[in-house]
Amino acid sequence: MQRLHELGWIEGRTVAIEYRWAEGRGEREAEIAAEFVRLKVDVILTVGGAAAKQATSVIPIVFAISSDPLGTGLIASLARPGGNITGLSIQTTDLAGKRLELLREVIPGIRRIAVMADFGLQASVLELEGFQAAAKTLGGLDVTKLEIRQVDDIAPAMEALKDRAEALYVPPNPLATLIEFVSMNWRSPRRCRPYSVFESMSKAEV
Repeated sequence: MQRLHELGWIEGRTVAIEYRWAEGRGEREAEIAAEFVRLKVDVILTVGGAAAKQATSVIPIVFAISSDPLGTGLIASLARPGGNITGLSIQTTDLAGKRLELLREVIPGIRRIAVMADFGLQASVLELEGFQAAAKTLGGLDVTKLEIRQVDDIAPAMEALKDRAEALYVPPNPLATLIEFVSMNWRSPRRCRPYSVFESMSKAEV
């Protein structure tokens, strides 16, 4: 907002900003995108961008972050996104193997890893597949897949996990923060260590 002010864009005076929150629900994202189209906004700023792209091919769309816009078909190429959409990619799918290596450094001798992926989010599924492929290449790792699609799926998935893993890997998705919260407060004789994409990004920056 500070940069907007510096450029002369002052909310409520020279620009109107419509804020919406999808609450981690995919269907809500589609509803919000459709609403913005009805409001005839000048530009849509979002995370991910899939719902907005499905809603309009005319209004410019900027995604603040996307896990794998190329792999999910959101853009034509990184150099030339094409259409009415552009934004920032963090290429999580391509980096799944590196994150697995970092995880092994954090927990030496780790053998059992669980991956909790949001199967309602294509990017999350793609990263799961990349993670499984990397684990197979490295060898000596047992990967347990935990499938979720909504908030209510998190606790049952954690309960089903029990002591089957030494670490929980969480691909980026709207439910990631809630997953980490539940895993940290989950009552178990032996807690597995939660490990998110954003944690690995911080370690890489250090």
